[in-house]
Amino acid sequence: MPVSILLADDHPLFLQGLRAQLEKDGFTVVGEGANGMEAIKLAEKFRPDIVILDFSMPRLNGLDAAKEIRRVSPRSKMILLTVHQEEEYVIEAINAGIKGYVLKAEAATVIGEAIREVNLGNAYLSPGIARFAVDSYIGKCVGGMPVEVLSPRELQVLQLIAEGNTTREIAAQLKLTVRTVETYRTALMGKLDIHETASLVRYAVRRGLVKP
Repeated sequence: MPVSILLADDHPLFLQGLRAQLEKDGFTVVGEGANGMEAIKLAEKFRPDIVILDFSMPRLNGLDAAKEIRRVSPRSKMILLTVHQEEEYVIEAINAGIKGYVLKAEAATVIGEAIREVNLGNAYLSPGIARFAVDSYIGKCVGGMPVEVLSPRELQVLQLIAEGNTTREIAAQLKLTVRTVETYRTALMGKLDIHETASLVRYAVRRGLVKP
C-alpha cells in the first residue's frame, strides 16, 4: 500500500510542485493545508502515514502544529521543511515530535529519501545540516539547558500577535477568553523581558515564527 502523505505549506506553487513530485514517486497525497490549523484538522480527518509541514506558516507554525498533530493522529510521523540550519531549531523540532528535518533548498532531491526513512521509524536530517553542531547542542541540553523559554500556547499567542491580530481575534482563533489571552501576553512579555508590540514582532521574526 502506498505511503499516505499530508502536505502543509502556504506557498501554492511550491505545494503544487511537491505534490507532483511525490505522486510521480509513487506516494499518495491525501490532503493539502495552507496553514498550521488546517494541517491539524486534515491530520485528524485522514490520519496519514506522513505529515510534511512547512516551518513558517500563518496562524500556527509547523512546530506548534506538529505538537497538536501528535495528539490527534498519534500514528502519523512528521517531516519539517525549513530554511533554518541552526541547531536550536533542530532541537525544537525533535522535542515537538518531528522525525525528519529537511532544508527547503534540498527538498527536491532528498524528500523521497526522507519519507522512506521516517516511514520506517528512523530519524532523518537534511545533508546540509552540520551534524556535529547538533550533537554539541544536544549535549548542552542534556546538561540542563532549556531549549525554549515560552510554552507552546505562549508561542501561539506570540505568533498571532506578530501577524497583527488583536487580542479579541486571537481569543476567537484559539477558542480562549480575552482575559486568558491577555494573561498569556503578559506572561510571554515578562519571560522575554519585552514590553512593546514592535519588539515582540522583531523577536518573532528572528525566531522564524513569522516572515519579515
